[in-house]
Amino acid sequence: MTTAVYTTAEPPLERDAVAVRVRGLVKRYADVTAVAGVDFDVARGTCLGLLGPNGAGKTTTVEMLEGLTRRDEGEISILGLSWERDGREIRERIGAQLQETKFQDKLRVREILRLFSSFFRAHDDYDTILDTVALTEKRYAFIKTLSGGQKQRLSVGCALLNNPEIVFLDEPTTGLDPQARRRVWEIVERIKAAGGTVLLTTHYMEEAERLADDLIIMDHGRVIARGSPAEIIATLNAESVVQFSCATVGDHILTEEDLAALDGVNAVRQEGPTIVLTVSHAQDVISGLFTLVESRGLVLDDLRTHRPTLEDVFVSLTGKSLRDG
Repeated sequence: MTTAVYTTAEPPLERDAVAVRVRGLVKRYADVTAVAGVDFDVARGTCLGLLGPNGAGKTTTVEMLEGLTRRDEGEISILGLSWERDGREIRERIGAQLQETKFQDKLRVREILRLFSSFFRAHDDYDTILDTVALTEKRYAFIKTLSGGQKQRLSVGCALLNNPEIVFLDEPTTGLDPQARRRVWEIVERIKAAGGTVLLTTHYMEEAERLADDLIIMDHGRVIARGSPAEIIATLNAESVVQFSCATVGDHILTEEDLAALDGVNAVRQEGPTIVLTVSHAQDVISGLFTLVESRGLVLDDLRTHRPTLEDVFVSLTGKSLRDG
């Protein structure tokens, strides 16, 4: 199978030019403020990853950028254009894969591509798109016969039909097997290499670390962290993360204060039966932990260490894992 080469519809701008600019973005639903004054820029030729627990305001933000949801306050600039004045031109120059797309069951895959291509003045060859998303063998299959992952890949293909300069991908690899997920990653990397821009929401930390040049973490409609993956991980100020569980014996217990008092421990949190320590000196902490556990007559179970990750930062900031509801 050949690999399609992604090219943008227009000659790319300079790599550091701003493709998307957002200032003071607000969206309210009755008494709920879904997005509460968000500001960010997305540089041309880069991927911005948008992370946050369910209900953080990610999808609402993306839908406002795509022109699907009207904002209540703030400014949005897409390729230097505004939705109020330049809606048709923006639609010709962006692609959008929604979190969930409902296709007609009785249409065939190629018919779906033909339908979506009719929305644009110019579009890519259907077979090229099918090859890009690895659906060539399904070109004449009815939608109702596709798996969830195949429908997701078709949704990504529809977003690429017009060779967009900016591609919005809202959880594009949810439901995909590892091989198909990596295929989508390759597509994102080719878009960037061709000078295109990607705004990606995802529930997969590995995906965010691999694809995103910059990240924004949202919670309760606000931006609570931003920077490159390395910069955000560095905010933990930790050399390592130590995880363990401890079997209690009688009335003996370990308290958060006991653990925080160990030399080298920066923070303590509990995830079910597991205790997680972010530490600056792992060897000193582990030695002190063994001494403390022995002095209390307890049993230490399942001790592990790892370098800090985005997941560690995310849980530290939001108090929940990325896939929590």
